[in-house]
Amino acid sequence: MNELAKTYNPSDVEDKWYSYWMEHDLFKSVPDQREPYTIVIPPPNVTGILHMGHMLNNTIQDILIRRARTEGKNALWVPGTDHAAIATEAKVVAKLATEGIKKSDLSREEFLKHAWEWKEKYGGTILEQLKKLGASCDWSRTAFTMDDIRSKSVIKVFCELYRKGLIYRGKRMVNWDPKACTALSDIEVIYKEEHSKLYYLRYKIVGEEGYAIVATTRPETIMGDTAMCINPNDPKNQHLKGKKVIVPLVNREIPVIEDDYVDIEFGTGCLKVTPAHDMNDNMLGAKHNLETIDIFNDNGTISEAAGMYVGMDRFDVRKQIAIDLQEAGLIEKIEDYENKVGYSERNIDTATEPRLSDQWFLKMEDISRPAHKAVMDDFIKFVPEKFKNTYNTWMTEIKDWCISRQLWWGHRIPAYYLADGSYVVAETPEKALEEAMSLTGNAALTLDDLHQDEDCLDTWFSSWLWPISLFNGILDPNNEELKYYYPTTTLVTGPDIIFFWVARMIIAGYEFVGDMPFKNVYFTGIVRDKIGRKMSKQFGNSPDPLDLIATYGADGVRMGMMLAAPAGNDVLYDDKLCEQGRNFCNKIWNAFRLVKGWNIADSEQPESSRLAIEWFEAKLACTLDEVKDLFGKFRLSEALMAIYRLFWDEFSSWYLEMIKPAYGEAIDRKSYDATLRFFDILLRVLHPFMPFITEELWQHLQERKEGESIMYAVLPDMPTPSESIISAMQNAKEVIVGVRSVRAEKNISPKDTLELNVLGDWDATLDTVIKKLANLSAINPNMAKDPAAAIFMIGTKEFNVPVTSSIDVEAELAKLNKDLLYYQDFLDKVKKKLSNERFVNNAPEAVVAVERNKQRDAESKISTIKASIEALQGK
Repeated sequence: MNELAKTYNPSDVEDKWYSYWMEHDLFKSVPDQREPYTIVIPPPNVTGILHMGHMLNNTIQDILIRRARTEGKNALWVPGTDHAAIATEAKVVAKLATEGIKKSDLSREEFLKHAWEWKEKYGGTILEQLKKLGASCDWSRTAFTMDDIRSKSVIKVFCELYRKGLIYRGKRMVNWDPKACTALSDIEVIYKEEHSKLYYLRYKIVGEEGYAIVATTRPETIMGDTAMCINPNDPKNQHLKGKKVIVPLVNREIPVIEDDYVDIEFGTGCLKVTPAHDMNDNMLGAKHNLETIDIFNDNGTISEAAGMYVGMDRFDVRKQIAIDLQEAGLIEKIEDYENKVGYSERNIDTATEPRLSDQWFLKMEDISRPAHKAVMDDFIKFVPEKFKNTYNTWMTEIKDWCISRQLWWGHRIPAYYLADGSYVVAETPEKALEEAMSLTGNAALTLDDLHQDEDCLDTWFSSWLWPISLFNGILDPNNEELKYYYPTTTLVTGPDIIFFWVARMIIAGYEFVGDMPFKNVYFTGIVRDKIGRKMSKQFGNSPDPLDLIATYGADGVRMGMMLAAPAGNDVLYDDKLCEQGRNFCNKIWNAFRLVKGWNIADSEQPESSRLAIEWFEAKLACTLDEVKDLFGKFRLSEALMAIYRLFWDEFSSWYLEMIKPAYGEAIDRKSYDATLRFFDILLRVLHPFMPFITEELWQHLQERKEGESIMYAVLPDMPTPSESIISAMQNAKEVIVGVRSVRAEKNISPKDTLELNVLGDWDATLDTVIKKLANLSAINPNMAKDPAAAIFMIGTKEFNVPVTSSIDVEAELAKLNKDLLYYQDFLDKVKKKLSNERFVNNAPEAVVAVERNKQRDAESKISTIKASIEALQGK
């Protein structure tokens, strides 16, 4: 006890035990005979720092891993980081700008040197921060999506898919990020509702005086118009068939084409067709053999091909062209309009542009089928199951994946071009040279004759291999670690990347290993503030997780997060939850100090203590079964609440009171040893949620060997719980509460001994417990009513406590007379309502019945109060 502080101070405990765990390699896992339990971390970006979403996600992963250890499994949590191509390149470009350096002034090699320096300096920050949370990852396995194994794996997979005919290069419409100057896949575009304008533009009909009116939200793209389209079934535009119109300001004649794709109800029913800058227009252009004019540069400025506004930013042009069209009399009207605008998932302030571009694509339809079936047939379990519908929709409508990005930071595409534009794909330049010689028949070719593709692969093209490449399953597909740890057990992630990552990992698992990458996917919710707003820098409502840990302790924060974290549902965070977690730490600490502070004697065990131990043994076994069931259903928040109630209510508030020795006396050794055993089990079951305080107290329970830890203290098998003792103790607790309520109501000191009378039969099994906790001298069964006694009911059984010797009779009479007046007045009002024939005849029968019940209850109360008054006056 001398070593245990009076109050719990997390800062004295957390660093000490984390260092101990690391020093003794307690997070390390190697294959053995035990059942594996494996989690691979969703690799945070190297640009990232710990935020509340990371806190939630990684707390859940750590809980699952630590729980698996307490079940005797070989638990492995593999950490790592993602190179985050677009985000990291943006960070490096910004850093260079502060030094007066432009990316365009550097060679690729020079830029990459700066990028690697940035990664080495900042890339591991978030993993170090996770240690403050208690994350028990096997840090010796820390991986990076651009380290040697992962990089070689990515290149090998690209080459294999290319040779299978699944990867191809083509000029297609893509989503373009003008800020990063790179293509994006469809699912990297976030659509947001915006207040916009709908411009009605006048296209002069060639050879006539009239105009065709076109409604558009993007007048800045008219320089790329190559046709106007009408629906052939639209009666209001029949006069335009076969004619030509003139693009406003541009003065270029374009044909009017017909296609039932056009929505007759939208605008005027006339559609401007800009094949280079709209996905649907591009399809119309291909169908009708239209010219394609790309009017944008990579950075979103207007290109020479537009012939006007050259070099201006697209949004500046939108403002200017509206003015110019207005002055030329070529705008019919402008209306307010709500529409969805696509934004880059990585540069969320940047609106994307649909544009034609030469890119690399992966055919998805065929290779996605096994992954689709695996989830829909529940081989892979989604928690909550509702996300199966989301997954099904996307997999049913899956499109080819644009896998190339116009970046330097990332895995460079292993395609090598010859002078004539032909190319080969190979893992290394040397292999590419061999392929080129074979392709051309020219044995004189050298590496100088080849030029590698400038583009990099999409970041997700490396992370879709994560569960495989972490165990080197691409380069060495039959290795022992892959056989042991794969498929992994559970993936913990957010539903926002169900397409980016989850689906693609499942696809990769079946394509490259022939098996699922994980058995369960636990989807976390979004962390929101207490009024439901998503936490963000914009709102200033997101606390710094490290500040929270410093204030409430890691265990307090972990518990606070989990109390409000049902799977798949958003988390309404409030600091009060962390306060509750900190208070629980204090409760555990104080309970431990209380028990360890007792003196022990080799005396006979009291019957009340024997019964208390029998009851708590059963209660503990029931809760352990409940927690096991809840973990199996991934209802972690409910599991924590079950443990919380067991410790706070049953153990601290009841059990310890039942076995606590009288002031100044010692506890018998048998009860003391049983209590320490219970404390040991409670700490073990609580450990996954609150690892630091449980380790500290478990180490104080008894002498431990160097390197021992609670995280490997397996939960014991408990005997089948006795339902009878649990039920009987619940009844006894209600009696104790009843007596205590009488004391409070009558202002009787807990030190004053009372008697308890039972009206009817009584099972005396737990009398010793009731007498101790309620301070009773006797429990008397089969007693008669005593109007002067205080009465309470447990179910249908009536109890009374003779109190006349312990109360102020005059004060009690005054209280009873006051109650009598209240109920008499209440009864008069009810009778008056029931004597009203209109009410009785017109009110619903149920309403009248309620009033009659009120009358009977009031009359019964009045009768009881009068009897009590008479009895006290007789005393």
